[in-house]
Amino acid sequence: MTAALAPATVLDAAEWRARQRAHEERVDAWLTPHLARRRRGEKHPVEDFLFTYYSHRPAQLRRWHPGAGVELRGADPAAFGADYRATDDGIVLDVAAVRDRRAESIRWIRPLLVATAGRPAHFGCFGMHEWAMVYRQTQAEVRHNAWPLRLSPEQTARAVEANRVRCSHFDAYRFFTAPARPLNLLTPTRETQHAHEQPGCLHANMDLYKWAYKLSPLVPAELVADAFALAREIRTLDMRASPYDLAALGYPPVRVETAQGRAEYAAAQRDFAVRAAALRDRLLVTVPQ
Repeated sequence: MTAALAPATVLDAAEWRARQRAHEERVDAWLTPHLARRRRGEKHPVEDFLFTYYSHRPAQLRRWHPGAGVELRGADPAAFGADYRATDDGIVLDVAAVRDRRAESIRWIRPLLVATAGRPAHFGCFGMHEWAMVYRQTQAEVRHNAWPLRLSPEQTARAVEANRVRCSHFDAYRFFTAPARPLNLLTPTRETQHAHEQPGCLHANMDLYKWAYKLSPLVPAELVADAFALAREIRTLDMRASPYDLAALGYPPVRVETAQGRAEYAAAQRDFAVRAAALRDRLLVTVPQ
């Protein structure tokens, strides 16, 4: 096994414990209501999505890691796990060992991030992927059927057909109803994901959270939390622009079936793309070639 890289940063006990506490407090603000709902058997179509769609468990999100190249003075290796080795004064992440173990993931994630970053952003989808997921379905058939649709099934179908569907993201496309799939301008697959992913896509930018936690503990916990925070905002827009009526939960609709709603959606999408680009760059620094 190759030797671990020498630490580039040294944090004394007061510094790293303060960062750890700040991270835990930040994450607890998201976890506490989610766990309370889970205990009560309640579901929330917006706030619970990131905990159910993605595989990262709440306890994993809450666990703090400093990232690669950081020595923690006075820390106990047993408290941080097998990926850490002892130094004369504390612990440091065994970067080489983690990279060896995560080599397959890194080989898949890094080219995807590079390809997405190098592609022009498109802002003309207007959230029709969520509409395509309920296209030609009854209220009983739709995924979040505890919540009403804003329009009738026929009006929903007409909105999909009028706005055209141009979804480039496989993990959104795979939830399209069978009648909606032929309406999409692309046929994304897992195998073509690197060729189709583009930086204006809400789901591609939401997935930065997935790539961040899959690269942990090479990635600092704060970066994982930053990606989660952005994904949470994106999910909010995603569902406000969806055909569901979530006004009772405090989510006024972005009416993408109208010109004004489409303009509002595209403006928010552009803002998310700028913020996601900065996160993507930070992740690429974590996994250099």
